Amino acid sequence: MIGKVRKFVGEVRIELGKAQWPWDLNERGFKRFKELSDSTMVVLIAMLILGGYIAFFDFILITVVSALTHQ
Repeated sequence: MIGKVRKFVGEVRIELGKAQWPWDLNERGFKRFKELSDSTMVVLIAMLILGGYIAFFDFILITVVSALTHQ
């Protein structure tokens, strides 16, 4: 069991070494994480827009179904 865990951790380290990280390791301070924070803001704004879109059409469908089912 311990051997499997060691193998897994070793494979994870190798794969993380291949990854391209969203910041420059030579920069310092907040500038280092600028791309990461910008990407996070894009995701948050996209989530809000998509959530509003879904809520709007959910409201419309509920209203239409409600109007069709009430006599």
